Amino acid sequence: MKRGPIARQETAGRGSRGADDRYRWTALTNTTAAVFMSALDGSIVLISLPAIFRGIHLDPLAPGNIAYLLWMIMGYRLVQAVLVVTVGRLGDMYGRVRIYNSGFAVFTVASVLLSFDPFDGGHAAMWLIAWRVVQAVGGSMLQANSAAILTDAFPKERRGFALGINQIAGLAGMFIGLVAGGLLAAWDWRAVFWVNVPVGVFFTVWAYRTLRETGQRGGGRIDWWGNITFAVGLSAVLIAVTFGLQPYHGHTMGWTNPLVDAMIIGGLALLAAFVVIERRSPAPMIDLGLFRRRAFTFGNLAGLAISIGRGGMQFVLVIWLQGIWLPLHGYDYVDTPLWAGIFMLPLTAGFLAAGPVSGYLSDRLGSRGLATGGALLFGATFLGLMALPIDFSYWVFAVLIALNGIASGMFASPNSSSIMGSVPTRSRGVASGMRATFQNSGTAVSIGVFFSLMIAGLASRLPHSLSTGLQAQGVPAHAAAQAADLPPVSSLFAAQLGVNPVENLLRPTGALTHLTAAQRQTLTGHEFFPHLISGPFHSGLVVVFAFGATLALLAAIASYLRGASAPRATAPREPGPVHPPQEQHAP
Repeated sequence: MKRGPIARQETAGRGSRGADDRYRWTALTNTTAAVFMSALDGSIVLISLPAIFRGIHLDPLAPGNIAYLLWMIMGYRLVQAVLVVTVGRLGDMYGRVRIYNSGFAVFTVASVLLSFDPFDGGHAAMWLIAWRVVQAVGGSMLQANSAAILTDAFPKERRGFALGINQIAGLAGMFIGLVAGGLLAAWDWRAVFWVNVPVGVFFTVWAYRTLRETGQRGGGRIDWWGNITFAVGLSAVLIAVTFGLQPYHGHTMGWTNPLVDAMIIGGLALLAAFVVIERRSPAPMIDLGLFRRRAFTFGNLAGLAISIGRGGMQFVLVIWLQGIWLPLHGYDYVDTPLWAGIFMLPLTAGFLAAGPVSGYLSDRLGSRGLATGGALLFGATFLGLMALPIDFSYWVFAVLIALNGIASGMFASPNSSSIMGSVPTRSRGVASGMRATFQNSGTAVSIGVFFSLMIAGLASRLPHSLSTGLQAQGVPAHAAAQAADLPPVSSLFAAQLGVNPVENLLRPTGALTHLTAAQRQTLTGHEFFPHLISGPFHSGLVVVFAFGATLALLAAIASYLRGASAPRATAPREPGPVHPPQEQHAP
């Protein structure tokens, strides 16, 4: 029986749709793995730092070593914050898949070299920091182009779901990194970096074999002056934040350091110059016209506020668990990274449960209500955490962090979908990079902001508490006063890294040899320092969580101001010629 032309066209159409569907799922799977890996490495080191410092034989209380710790935490995020817009623009110009594939290869090679650190002490730390920077370059290439590849591959009515899964994978990587870091560090600190190697090799090969360009290329040329002023300006600000956390000339922090002030002022001046350059450039790095779109502008502002709150909260919770709560409950300092990751599982579970569902619902109900509600719930969990005592009941804590994870999931997918759906096709790469820049900048800044607030809270009470507590155990007044001069930042790092600073501070003075066996056991045991730091730490927690709740409220306001959005799957079509909203240029 012969088939007519209509039947042949229908068969060809079904075949084409089938091929498109297969490619969409291939793109979703590959980019989801990439974003997950990139985000995982942003947090996996945070909880693994005790094992890494022990593995490379680095004393965390030595003044110069504080910088190593800060750069291990913040260096990765700083590089990603600076580069994602540039590599997103390169993706628009030369092909998103090409830049993305190269990023996978760079990320994997850096992971291999990280796991074979040949040095010891400070040199080992510099090796790790340097290759983390290279790894972050590859991660930026992945992160900036993954959302653009998905936006090109999926039709509008299914884009929210795809972007939601991708965004959830990225944030899930941040949460799961906390658990994975604890598990892997309990085995071998190098395993923290080994985990990326087989996954990276497989998906690099798969990406080169299966992904193809499906979007438009913008052409044009590189805006060198824009790139330079943006990269140097943002780097200067974020580097200044890192130095601002370190003690300076007897001050608890370095915010009075002239170099820090000069870098902040110079960085902000360069960012202002960047805006002027972009307004006049014939081929700008960033299309400032995108900020005329309410959904794009307010979505990114809301994402920035949530990112600052989420990044700082994770950092504070890790210190709270590893340095205080777990030792008070009898856990050895060596085991605290593993158990901190386990006890934070409700946070990850809540996020993973809410994220895909909110992405699915945003296609049908719109983004504004879900994202705004998620931001409000996010802030409410900060208020709940602020009310907890230092030695809390775990189940109350578990419920609060699970709700925090649910709130993050409610916000992330709709917000990402709203941002990416508001821009023209030709600008999706740079829009994805800008969204990632806001998110990564928020995470990098969050550690500086929350750390500064925490140190300020400790500085007002910790010296007196430390001096009084030591003298109560028989330590001479002069030795107790000397120990009380320990910078609060060192006490905070000691709590996170599982080091008892009391023993390290008193051993050189010889004070321990003049105490009774019971007094020595008390001072060097698991509970003395956590009990001592609990009061000052709680003062810092109240300030930190109040600030987090304020950020969440600002995020909810910004999210609401993005404007109403019709459900994508059921949006009405007017008769006559129709121009897709994402193709229209800003007024």
